Amino acid sequence: TMTIHNDKQIVEVHVRSGIYSSDTIFDYSKGYIATRLFSRKACFILKISKSYIPELQEIGRLAFERKTMKSIYSPNNVWVEFQSGHSLFGNIKNWFRYGEHIKQLCSGLPLYQ
Repeated sequence: TMTIHNDKQIVEVHVRSGIYSSDTIFDYSKGYIATRLFSRKACFILKISKSYIPELQEIGRLAFERKTMKSIYSPNNVWVEFQSGHSLFGNIKNWFRYGEHIKQLCSGLPLYQ
């Protein structure tokens, strides 16, 4: 499911698929995306790059198209592949940078940037 909060500039994506379940937050006000993978008990954080990540209004349009037209082609589909790297636990400096919404999602988990 996807929830778009235009007033907060936040998009929440919840995927419920057994061991592949995840929660993702697109925080446009802070400029970061965080994905919490439940099977790995870890959070992956990605800086929003405007050349790869659609604008907030565009995500809403793409979601509407996807829902109403089961198989559409769009060059703006977002696919992200994370590679394991060095993890760190969030400290106060990181939480100020990433914001309260990502802190709530990822607090207490290893962070991969």
